Amino acid sequence: MMNALQFTRLVDPTLLGRSGSVFYTGRAAFSNPARLYILGLNPGGSPESQAGETIGRDLEDWARLPARWSAYKDGSWQGATPGTWGMQPRILHMLDKLGLDPYDIPASNVVFVRSSSESHLAREKSGLLERCWPVHRAVIERLGASTLLCLGGTAGRWVRNYLQADKLQNRFRERNARGWTSEAHLGPNGVCVLTVTHPGRADWRNPAADPTPLVKEMLER
Repeated sequence: MMNALQFTRLVDPTLLGRSGSVFYTGRAAFSNPARLYILGLNPGGSPESQAGETIGRDLEDWARLPARWSAYKDGSWQGATPGTWGMQPRILHMLDKLGLDPYDIPASNVVFVRSSSESHLAREKSGLLERCWPVHRAVIERLGASTLLCLGGTAGRWVRNYLQADKLQNRFRERNARGWTSEAHLGPNGVCVLTVTHPGRADWRNPAADPTPLVKEMLER
């Protein structure tokens, strides 16, 4: 078993006073080998109204949370019953179909800094990627995360570009009128980057829109 707190020491200290968050699952998920690593783009919300919810404070809270904890399962979002709001049940659906415990799967965001829109985030893209990536690199290398599940096109594109993952392995196209796609690309280091439809918009519980079979295929490759 590894010391999960090793990852907190890799967070760039210049980010600690910024509004944002880092880990979406507890220390147990960052203490043992894990094939899958979930990455959103960045924390949502308002950096102005949530100015006090800093990355430094988030890391302190994370160290006090139960080791087996998941924002997707245990978090009360918008005051709803834990695990029932927005993309939470969709993430839990996928993990259940994959036979994975949400407490065992490391999860974070490509960028830790909160922004109210992607356009605001894009202005700092290159600098923030460089400052946040040491944490992700350590998760990939130390936990053996060989498949990165990126939520939404922007997160997937940023990670694919960073890892030079440009070899298309397979894709899933929704069996509905909109036909949104999820894709799997392989990088030169052997890490697979899965760019899936964002569960905040696509209901993965609907078989016609569920990319889980593609994720399963990549995990078993």
